[in-house]
Amino acid sequence: MSVRSKLASFDNDIDFPRLWRIGAVVSLVLLLLSGGALVGRGLNLGIDFEGGTAWEVQAPDASVADAREVLTPLGLGNAKIQFVGGDNLRVQAEPGDDAGLAEVTVALAELAGADRTDVAISTVGPTWGDEILEKAQRALIVFFVLIAAYIAVRLEWKMAVGALAAVVHDILIVIGFYAVFQLEVTPATVIAILTIMGYSLYDTIVVFDKAQANAERPALAQKMNYTDLMSLSLNQVLMRSINTSITSLLPVLSMLFVGSFLLGAVTLQEFAYALAVGLGIGAYSSIFVATPIVAWLKEREPQQQNLRQRLEAQSARRTGQPVAATVSPSEPRPAGTAPLLSGRVIPPRPRKKGKRR
Repeated sequence: MSVRSKLASFDNDIDFPRLWRIGAVVSLVLLLLSGGALVGRGLNLGIDFEGGTAWEVQAPDASVADAREVLTPLGLGNAKIQFVGGDNLRVQAEPGDDAGLAEVTVALAELAGADRTDVAISTVGPTWGDEILEKAQRALIVFFVLIAAYIAVRLEWKMAVGALAAVVHDILIVIGFYAVFQLEVTPATVIAILTIMGYSLYDTIVVFDKAQANAERPALAQKMNYTDLMSLSLNQVLMRSINTSITSLLPVLSMLFVGSFLLGAVTLQEFAYALAVGLGIGAYSSIFVATPIVAWLKEREPQQQNLRQRLEAQSARRTGQPVAATVSPSEPRPAGTAPLLSGRVIPPRPRKKGKRR
């Protein structure tokens, strides 16, 4: 049976605990790259956050060096100059007086070979960006509190920890992506990041809900430890996660490539970049960040440790191998577990046969 057929029939048996180790290395590398880029390069904040005046004009035959050469005599040699969407020249600088704005507008129009009215001008104060950031931070805190309370009540608090860790992981990597490639951070980027949090949690909750359902089935919960139970649950919902991710990514990629690159709708780029990266990272973190954290926390429970020891003892009896002592004989052992002697489990004494009548 092919891999696709196995996924479609939920008959796949991927060893996720082995892949979690690889995922931990990948996540660590991505987080280090994101942190290094944030510290070393910082974020390319848009005019909405820094404040100032921005000029935009179509200039297909100009370059950044040409624009800087034109602006330097006007006292704007250090202005932020970039091309957005291929040939759309954008200049961002501190706000000046009306005469200065007019001089820059005329200079850019001559550089682009366009009419003066073709140059778009926008002026934004820095307080507007501060208000957006403040509201976004407030929304983020409320979101974390509410979602943690909901998951703790609906499922359990260990799953809330895993889900929130995955969301933080996703946000840091998306912000690091913007820092590495120096993409402009706009209010649309903030909205996209808030959207990513919802999607990342949706994929994670699907996995956790399946694991919770499997844990409530004694036929499964008593035959495998929690790590294997989580791996089984991931295999059962993997095809659903793949389908959800693909169907969510297709319209975002269409918006990015068709809308931005082909049709020139550059205002969609900031939103589409964050969504595309966030959707991919969200699908990844639900499998390689949230679930291993929950499995690690659950394996520390005394009930799960007893179950693991019992399963190891049963496996050893079937294979005839001695059982490795996972708990020191000098340590108090939980009630209900078989006693250990030199690392081996003492088999139960056989029942005496009664007298025949």
